[in-house]
Amino acid sequence: MEEEPKHHRDTPAPSPRLVNRGSISAAAVRDGPMGSTPAASSGLQAALSYCVRQVRSYDYHHYLCLLHLPPAMRKAAFTFRAFNVETAKAMDVVSHPRTGLMRLLWWKDVVDKVFANKLVEHPVAQALSSVVSEHKVSKHWLKRSVEARISDANRDEGAIPETSAELERYAEDTQSTILYMTLQAGGIHSTAADHAASHIGKASGLLLLLKALPHHVNKQGAIPYIPANIAEECGLLTREAGRSEVRMDDRLPDAVYKVASVAEAHLQKARELASSVPREAIPVLLPALPAQVLLDSLRRCEFNVFDSRVSRGVHGVSPLWYQLKLNWHAWRNKY
Repeated sequence: MEEEPKHHRDTPAPSPRLVNRGSISAAAVRDGPMGSTPAASSGLQAALSYCVRQVRSYDYHHYLCLLHLPPAMRKAAFTFRAFNVETAKAMDVVSHPRTGLMRLLWWKDVVDKVFANKLVEHPVAQALSSVVSEHKVSKHWLKRSVEARISDANRDEGAIPETSAELERYAEDTQSTILYMTLQAGGIHSTAADHAASHIGKASGLLLLLKALPHHVNKQGAIPYIPANIAEECGLLTREAGRSEVRMDDRLPDAVYKVASVAEAHLQKARELASSVPREAIPVLLPALPAQVLLDSLRRCEFNVFDSRVSRGVHGVSPLWYQLKLNWHAWRNKY
């Protein structure tokens, strides 16, 4: 039985501002057998509860999306999102980058053990084992998501991607893969749905990277995730000793706008596929809505990611307004 590295206990307490916005029980996400014994059932229920809490605390805009999934799909969806939370915050909850990289390598090893039917002593891993045993889920997507974060963690501090395509690939590897796996777990086989998921994940990933720029600037003292080709177009690129960096000046919103425009194009392509997407796939693709909300908030702030309005509420809008928009889209069966 594998245990999680001890430094997991360094994880900071979730923000009460996020934790207290609604709740869903583990029972509401169960969609299959909970185990052969009461102890196994109790252990898995606790693992699922942990997954729900992690998503609610760290990925609230997607937490609300998952509540619109059919009950039979929620267990897998919350587990995949919780796995993403664990790997996404790996580099942020430790004091040294090397420790964060070790966490990511541990999660990569967890994926192998889960698919080898080995017990891993971590609630997300336990939930993942249950999901994998009940659904035909591709190991490739899980490995691809964590390997993308490992590659990102291995970059030199302050290094930036050379092209927009490189950044889009990272967004797909970390965000689209979650949607691919959720479609798989729901037994939804549709090329149109897969293509829409690809575009929505890319848009979501790009916009979330833009929103997180102030955090990374405060932590690293440099601007990551603005591709060199866009920085050069905006007159922000500096090259010294073979190293590319983005200058911080009043032209940064121009670069943010260009990256956001790439995300907007992906959202448009996803919506053009809507007529070909099967009805049962629509709830899985609801993350297009929070991506659009964030894009609209950036536009209102003239693409100044340092404007505090972007981080207010849920992606810059009140939680109530966000939920109303989400409920409206779900009721109309649109994404």
